[in-house]
Order: sequence, then C-alpha cells, then structure tokens
Amino acid sequence: MTVSAVELPELWMPYPVRGNPHLPDLRAESETWAREMGMLADDEGPAAPRAIWTRSQFHAMTVDQLTAWTLPDAGPAELRLNHRFNIWALAWDDYFAATFKRTGDLPAALEFTARLHAFLRPEPGARLPEPVNAVERGIADLQRDLFPARLAHWRRDFNVALAKYIDAGVLELANSLGGRVPDLIEYAPFRRESFAAHTAPYSVELATGARIPEQIRHSRVVRGLLDAFMDVMGLANDIASYEREVHEERDVNNLVVVIGTSLGIPLHEAVPAAVHLVNARLRDFDRLGHGELPLLVQRSGLHHGERAELAAWLRGACGFLSGLHAWYTGAPRYVPADPAVTEQHRRGAGERPPATPSAVARLSP
Repeated sequence: MTVSAVELPELWMPYPVRGNPHLPDLRAESETWAREMGMLADDEGPAAPRAIWTRSQFHAMTVDQLTAWTLPDAGPAELRLNHRFNIWALAWDDYFAATFKRTGDLPAALEFTARLHAFLRPEPGARLPEPVNAVERGIADLQRDLFPARLAHWRRDFNVALAKYIDAGVLELANSLGGRVPDLIEYAPFRRESFAAHTAPYSVELATGARIPEQIRHSRVVRGLLDAFMDVMGLANDIASYEREVHEERDVNNLVVVIGTSLGIPLHEAVPAAVHLVNARLRDFDRLGHGELPLLVQRSGLHHGERAELAAWLRGACGFLSGLHAWYTGAPRYVPADPAVTEQHRRGAGERPPATPSAVARLSP
C-alpha cells in the first residue's frame, strides 16, 4: 500500500504564501550556477561526468519557486545566496541517494562525508581542498559568499549545522542497511539535523536582515519556538517524500515508518497520525509565537527597535513555513507530474488568501 491509497487529513497551514518579486531574475541565473558546479547535464547529448540532474529534472524541482516562496522579503543578493544553498542541499541529497543509498555502499559514503567536512571551515579565508565532484564544488563556492559581514556570527553555527546534516546521511544509510527504524522519541531532534533545519533560522535572518534579540534568544519560549519551527519543516517533508524515500530508496528514516513501527500500527493509521503530529507542532509554533512570545517581550523590556526586529524575523519564519508547505503540496518533486500544475509552478503562483491572524501583528511595536 502507498500513501496515495490512504485518505489523508489536511496538513494545516495558517500563514498565506507570499511570492518574492525577484523570482524572474532568480530563474535567469540558477541554471547557470548549477551547470558551472557540474550538477547539471543536457537532456540531449553525452552527460557531464557525475552530473546529478538533467536539465528537465532540474526545472521540474522548481527550486527557484521554493526559494521565492520561503523568502518573500529577501533582496536580490540574499535571495540568490539562499537559492544556491537550496540547490546545493538538494544536490547533496540526490547525489547521496543515487550514489550510496541505492547501492548500500557505506564505506564510500563515509569517505565522501569525511571529504565534505574539510570544506566546512569556520575561519574566514581558510584554505579549502580542491573539489572533485559537483557537491564539493558547490559547497566550496558557497563558503566564499554565504557569510556577509553583518552575519559573521553565524559562520561557525551554520557550518556546524551543515556538518550534522551530512553526518546524518551516513547514519540514515546505516539505519536502512541494518533495518533499524529510529525510535519515535529520538526521531524529531534527529530529523532537525538530517533536514538541515538548523540552517533555516540563518536563512530567515539573511532574508529579513532581522535577528532574534540576544536578550531572549536562549529563553525557554524562543528555544521551543525554534524547535517547533524546525520540526514542521522536516516532519512535513517526510509525508511529502514518503513514496520516493520508502518505495524508491528503501529508506527507513521517515516519520510514517517511525510512527508505524514505534506504535505497531499499519500504514493506513500511521499516515494520518504523522499528519496530526506535524499539525500539532505547527500549533505549538503558533501558540508560542502568538501567546507566549509577546508576554516574554513585555517581561524582558525589549525596546522599540528590538521588538520591530523580532516581529520582522517572526514574519519571515511564518513565510518560510508557508512557502515550504506550498512546495511540498504542489512541486513535481513530490506530486505526480500534471502538465497544468507543472506550468503553474514554472510561472509562479500568486498569493493565497489570508488565513488566521499570525503572531506577527501581536509583536509589532
């Protein structure tokens, strides 16, 4: 039985999708960068050595639409950097799946991952190894450009998050080879690592130019808000990518499989349970942002500028989640190709109607 045979409850998304006006410029340069990195081959003629996608596969992923939906407030330069990172993350994912997960070659996966660690240097100007494949070329290029001066504080944390992301791929492969399904309790924090979700707050900061004020950054409320933010991203992805991961890649690292195994329930019960869990984490995010964060702001005595910056960051985080939701529920990477749907995504969808009020209004000064 597949997920498509199960009657699903709806994934909840209270925040409207907003498009970034710089999307047309993004499309014009994204293919050029992917080709320069060696990720892209022509649909006709001999493929480039170790290319990850054909041109048609690349465009079917609509990564440009993903970036424009998740970062609607980003300027052109910030949008371009985030877009290249999204391309690289998907390139790593597809390369790792094709080269190691489908072959079960764990020793080669360990060697590949060890080499990637050498590119994650936190020090500005650090000497990097010579790249030998498209994934290494992509991360080496990003390391040169991804950390503007105003976000230099993120360099070490961001690279630590990337190191956890690539290490999680090896652990996922080991789990699948050994038939070890992760335990439900341990899975959510592991999924934050294997989805690179720890990099998402950086993307929101880069796009909005706003930070969570240091005075409250390590509070219980903000930690809980960030955990829920990251959980929604990765766990919702598990539902969207179930068919590809479980049936094509034989992967056991998926929320639906984890819930079914941990609770001893069949697929037709595990899938709705997974959807309800994702919706519960989104309600946690909304409750913390809408109810508890404004009270924390009052108690902490944040000044007008800090409140404005926090409101801008939260608005960006809400936009990030709604953009991911739109991509999961409509992009050809996750939905069987329909020419009309594919064309709509290629051109870009307009804004969706407003939903329930978000926490942003409550935090505005």
